Amino acid sequence: MNHNKDNAGHDTRHDTHDEIRDNVRDDVRDDVRDDVRDDVRGRVEALVAVGRPTEARATARTALDTDGPDTGLFLALARAHMAEDDDDHDDAAERVFREGLDAFPDDIGLLAGYAELCARTDALDRPGRHARGPVLLTRLRELAPHSTELLRAEAAGSSVSTRAKDSGSVRRVQSFDAARAFAEAPTPRAAAAQAAQGAAAAPHDLRLAVLAETTAALAAPGRTWPRLLLRRGLEYRFATGAVVAALIVLRLAVLPSMPYGMAAGVGLLLGLPLLGLRRLLRAARERAAERVAATVAEAVRGDDAGVEGERPGAPELPPVPRVTTREYAFAGAGLALLLVIGVTAYISSLAYPRYDIVAHDTFRGLQGFDLREEFDPFDTVPEGEKGESTARVYVAGDAASPDAAAEYLVAVTTGDFHEMRESYVYDGGLFPQETEQVGIVHDSWRAGSGPHGAWMRCLRYTEVATGTLRAMCVWGDQGSIGMVLFTATDKNRDAVEDTARSVGADFLRPAAG
Repeated sequence: MNHNKDNAGHDTRHDTHDEIRDNVRDDVRDDVRDDVRDDVRGRVEALVAVGRPTEARATARTALDTDGPDTGLFLALARAHMAEDDDDHDDAAERVFREGLDAFPDDIGLLAGYAELCARTDALDRPGRHARGPVLLTRLRELAPHSTELLRAEAAGSSVSTRAKDSGSVRRVQSFDAARAFAEAPTPRAAAAQAAQGAAAAPHDLRLAVLAETTAALAAPGRTWPRLLLRRGLEYRFATGAVVAALIVLRLAVLPSMPYGMAAGVGLLLGLPLLGLRRLLRAARERAAERVAATVAEAVRGDDAGVEGERPGAPELPPVPRVTTREYAFAGAGLALLLVIGVTAYISSLAYPRYDIVAHDTFRGLQGFDLREEFDPFDTVPEGEKGESTARVYVAGDAASPDAAAEYLVAVTTGDFHEMRESYVYDGGLFPQETEQVGIVHDSWRAGSGPHGAWMRCLRYTEVATGTLRAMCVWGDQGSIGMVLFTATDKNRDAVEDTARSVGADFLRPAAG
């Protein structure tokens, strides 16, 4: 048998076997190193997802220092800084991106992540970084013109960050993903199954975990209404606002006696389903966070265990737009509703009766004295609402002073009282100090109407100081407030009301024009 030997007489087959063995060993080492790095990257991303970015950064930096540069670890470390949503950490993330691109200048993952950071940077706060975004996007278009990374980076400036800590942004991402899943799946259960498969393929991805928990909760029997609210929440909120706006306009323009509380109550009642949906979504987020946290904890407990990386079947979720065209449309419609309410309120504020006060020096043969310096029953009325006013007492013509026994005391004011309600009159809201301390009250009642149709309340009482039987009526409408006290010996209710109306009509006259 002949053996192949080189010129030195060595058997070349042994060298070939050694080379193959060394190559296999190197390949195995590379595969092991790649698996370890995949595990580390998965752990870093999972730590960020469950709100432990400091630990995530320490893990990523240790792996880089130990095993050398790696594109995935650079990207994970940078995102761990970005998760802090802080200017100093954004600066640190930029340094990591530059360090990674120095080692891997054409890596599309690092280029896309850096472009996303630049796009989300305030142009006034960091103009240089913001200006670098278009340059990075241009390079991405050259290297990967149709890649998912490019699409995500291009949408970064107009989309919500899926790593944002703001609860409003978190709810927006969750609602967007779930609504899209239900819209694209043939049945709710199919949507839940697809989301569960995606979460299983990437157990460290909090966004996929939230989607799986959300679709599972909403696909349960009896959850048709919450699913509808999830997909048509804008329409429902607008309809609720329209109903409340209609009630407010009705209250302002047609039924002033209707309390505003009715509109508030209807709005609260219609808002209860939305509150229920919000609680359901919050519970799903909490379960998802617990799931991802358990994956991290399991990895930490085992020396060789790592966080499982993405497997085939993990979906690539699209960017979440900050504002959609539908939202702009409904926002405009909502502003139109507010404008209608505002215009109606303004018009109703102008639509109150105007009166002129006629202050008589003498009245029905009696001498009048001005009391406003020592007695002003309208001092509690806001100055911005009050117009003219008078307060006079009328005594016999031969009386020397207003301290003599008075036959009439009349107080009237005009102004913008468009918020006046009959309850203010009938429930003692007008002049409560006078009606409670006038004397011994014998009778109190709601009068039919006061001067010029105002609401009026009357009472009869015995004056403590003199023992005189007197009557007092107070009235109010949206343009006047008045009070009259007079002697009412043996006068019945009808007579008291007639006297009060006639006195009020003598002191108040509708304004001309």
